[in-house]
Amino acid sequence: MAAEVDDDKARLRRARIAVAAVFCVHGAVTGSFATRIPWIQDHAGLSAGQLGLALAFPALGASLTMPVAGAIGHRFGARTALRGLLALWTLSLTLPALAPNLGTLCAALFVFGAASGMSDVAMNAIGVETENRLGKSIMSSLHGMWSVGALIGSAAGAVAAHLGGDARLHHLLAALTLTVLGAVLCQGTLDPPAAPDAEAPPAFALPPRSALLIGAVGFCAVFAEGASMDWSAVYLRDILGTSPGIAAASTTAFALTMAVARLAGDKVVDRFGGVRTVRAGGVLAAVGGVLVVVAPHPALAMAGFGLMGLGVAVVVPLAFSAAGRSGPNPSQAIAGVATITYTSGLIAPSAIGAIADATSLVVSFGLVTVLACGLVAGAGVLRTGDRRTASGETSAAKSGAAGPA
Repeated sequence: MAAEVDDDKARLRRARIAVAAVFCVHGAVTGSFATRIPWIQDHAGLSAGQLGLALAFPALGASLTMPVAGAIGHRFGARTALRGLLALWTLSLTLPALAPNLGTLCAALFVFGAASGMSDVAMNAIGVETENRLGKSIMSSLHGMWSVGALIGSAAGAVAAHLGGDARLHHLLAALTLTVLGAVLCQGTLDPPAAPDAEAPPAFALPPRSALLIGAVGFCAVFAEGASMDWSAVYLRDILGTSPGIAAASTTAFALTMAVARLAGDKVVDRFGGVRTVRAGGVLAAVGGVLVVVAPHPALAMAGFGLMGLGVAVVVPLAFSAAGRSGPNPSQAIAGVATITYTSGLIAPSAIGAIADATSLVVSFGLVTVLACGLVAGAGVLRTGDRRTASGETSAAKSGAAGPA
């Protein structure tokens, strides 16, 4: 019996490593694409405004197709769905660099985003199942591995761009390598069977009610993340007169803060619980937002952006975790939360720009600060996925005492 338990633990550890590596592969595609956007812009002959329009299509494709991911997982099984959708994502990396004009680039990026979103849902569903079986938080570190993959992909892309490499060849080689690697890694992930009495989800399902409030919390976090990633350098340059080099460094620092916080976040969540972690994170993000708004010096604003990154880093992983435990159909709930968060990522950059045009960037980040306060107010809806709270309540019930608040 002890040997069987040890074998199960070893299999779960291997499954965790495999799904973490899958997250890394997924992030590497994003990093590989992002570094070659200037080449793609020149190849398609686009103005800055046309490029901005085209770059809205990945989030649009993801938002519209994520709701079908649950049906795909139910029809083919979780691991088979992940293997197919991840391959679609890695191979779709080849499409944008082939586009000769705005119309074809928009179409390519729509497919690119659709593949990204559906594979995102599939890998998060398996990540939540792996977390459930391990009995400890892993979702934050999984999303941290996505950030690591994005950094690896962007580093490789930066080298290719520095050498003057054709993005079509670069992306073809990267796509083939990542497709093979992804297929091998998917074999090591869990393949949870569908519940015998579970009904097949509809081919296209709107987010269930259980996912809406959870998604709203994720919306606040992703809005703050997207605003900071896309506008922090502009804020430092235009509002505080920072040099372009230091302004750009603030964006890199923000991304690194997010990655480190996610890799370390699971221990914090296991120690304090998801609800308390998100509330504390909301306080940090709100304080960071205030620092950005009132900062008279670039260093203080950069510290504010760092606090925002630290504060929102674990919110989306915890939202996925809560969604996966919020009802009888985890994939559908995860797809709903993912759709809401992707929509937030779609509208955040343009909303910040629109508010800045009407008022100023300072007012825009005042809105971000208000949304960060929403994390504090809404953290309680993540209690569904808070393993620490649930176990505490169970133990308290057994002893006749009240559970922790």
